[in-house]
Amino acid sequence: MKKHRLLIKTQIILCIVCIFLISCQRKKNAIKVDSPSSLKLQLPDRPNILWLVTEDMGPYIPPFGDSTIQTPNLSRLAAEGVRYSNMYSTSGVCAPSRAAIATGMYPSSIGATHMRTKSNTKQTGLPSYEAIPPSNVRMVSELLRTKGYYCTNNSKLDYQFNEPHTAWDESSRYAHWRNREADQPFFAVFNFYETHEGGLFEPYGFIRAEARHYHAGDTSFHWKAGRMPEEETPIHVSKDTDFPIPPYLPDNKIVRRDLWKMYNNIAEMDRQVGAILKQLEDDGLLENTIIFFYGDHGGPLPRQKRLIYDSGLNTPMIIRFPNQLQAGSIDDQLTSFVDFAPTLLSLAGINPPDHLQGQAFLGGYQARNPRKYIHGAADRFDEITDAIRAVRDGQFKYIRNYRPDQSYYLPVKYREKIPSMQELLRLRDEGKLDSIQALWFRENKDPEELYDCKVDPHELNNLANDPDYSEKLEELRTEMDRWIEDIGDQPNLPERELIDQLWKGKNTKPITSEPIIASSDGKITITCSTEGASLGYKIIDNDGAIPKAWTIYQEPFATPQGTNLLVQAHRIGFERSEIVDKMIVDLK
Repeated sequence: MKKHRLLIKTQIILCIVCIFLISCQRKKNAIKVDSPSSLKLQLPDRPNILWLVTEDMGPYIPPFGDSTIQTPNLSRLAAEGVRYSNMYSTSGVCAPSRAAIATGMYPSSIGATHMRTKSNTKQTGLPSYEAIPPSNVRMVSELLRTKGYYCTNNSKLDYQFNEPHTAWDESSRYAHWRNREADQPFFAVFNFYETHEGGLFEPYGFIRAEARHYHAGDTSFHWKAGRMPEEETPIHVSKDTDFPIPPYLPDNKIVRRDLWKMYNNIAEMDRQVGAILKQLEDDGLLENTIIFFYGDHGGPLPRQKRLIYDSGLNTPMIIRFPNQLQAGSIDDQLTSFVDFAPTLLSLAGINPPDHLQGQAFLGGYQARNPRKYIHGAADRFDEITDAIRAVRDGQFKYIRNYRPDQSYYLPVKYREKIPSMQELLRLRDEGKLDSIQALWFRENKDPEELYDCKVDPHELNNLANDPDYSEKLEELRTEMDRWIEDIGDQPNLPERELIDQLWKGKNTKPITSEPIIASSDGKITITCSTEGASLGYKIIDNDGAIPKAWTIYQEPFATPQGTNLLVQAHRIGFERSEIVDKMIVDLK
């Protein structure tokens, strides 16, 4: 009897051990994770962070299931990192989305939702203006600089506002982490232009300036301006490739040529990404750097860019963590560009400010609960105005059209430089579009749209009037109403009235007040009467050398008498103050 009980106990223990080993093996071999929350305890305290940002980029690369071309560098990054399959921009175009990335605020909450607020004044009849966030909003790079990070941008800005001089240590085509102090943690951004919509225009050719990435930090290097002619442009993919054509585009030689250009541009971008990654490895920094790769919104083709269908919002994101943590895995949680700022701070060990509208999805301050919804907005694009809002959960997208009397397609002149856009318009005028291709050219929009994005990834079958989906429709309606009220969005507000609100009823753009320099207890104090102004200063040494970067004023500081001090104040959305040049001769 005792032997029998012992045998049973032994069998139970063996079963438990087997279950444990099988469980461990499953975890080891897993390729999908719900959320990499365990990374919070395994990352360096102050890791370097590298952003590799490309333009107009849908999930058209092998790590996300599109094997049309080879991207060896991005494929390696994905094999060593985590793929985020549900990353969405806040707009289908770059500048509003970059405003969200830089500030952690939804563009429609800070006056940044209209594309090109500082141009198209002749077409719109509006003055040039900038988005004006609340006074406590800072660019995330400035917040990192206050904690000792060396922050570089190479080199696109385009935030719907002029960045304060305190935002970056360097922002130019030569900006690089290699210019920092020894062992200083860095946040470095490199932007790749090759995949931009403009890369589909004729005549076709690569932008020569991309070579800057191979000559980082060498400001004596110069390159030819403009684009290569097509005969000099490297060909990474055969023109005879069987390109996947979405159903809303016709299958003909003009569209196929644009698809060839798009994929060839992606392959060149991958080569440029490889150059930066090699520099990181050469510097011995790979294993203490968190690397992000993502696009600034969805794809460049007609019915992609500027729209808030998934084709315009969804972009691939890969994050490689030090020591290849969770290598090769997929994270399906919903993530939004508005989450980038709090996540960046969280990874750097900084508690994100409460006013940020996004939530951290990584790091020590990762949100307790993952996102349930992402949100998007579309208003003016260049010279054409619309008013659309969208909310999406893990499967369904709800769209509300505030101007249903306008057609879906709007004639943006820049987009009409794309040959396949010209071809669509020709076929439309000749009545030769099929029923799917013609959907975009309807004269009126449905007031509401609802799509099952898993069954209908191109969002062609509107379910808003289907009673089987009434419960989901009401859920997403309610969520949109909550979000609009929560962030203070005003859909369909005339842009002239928006400017009046931003400028407090005045007829001119507000100006940041001149900073005041004073001394107390032997230290310099700098103040500004403009609430929310960033304060930067430069100390000119005895040789008259002026530092390249503006130091962020945070607290009173000591400096020898006779020091020459340059000071400037700038609140986002305001004109910068004049630079105050003061010789410190009387320290009290």
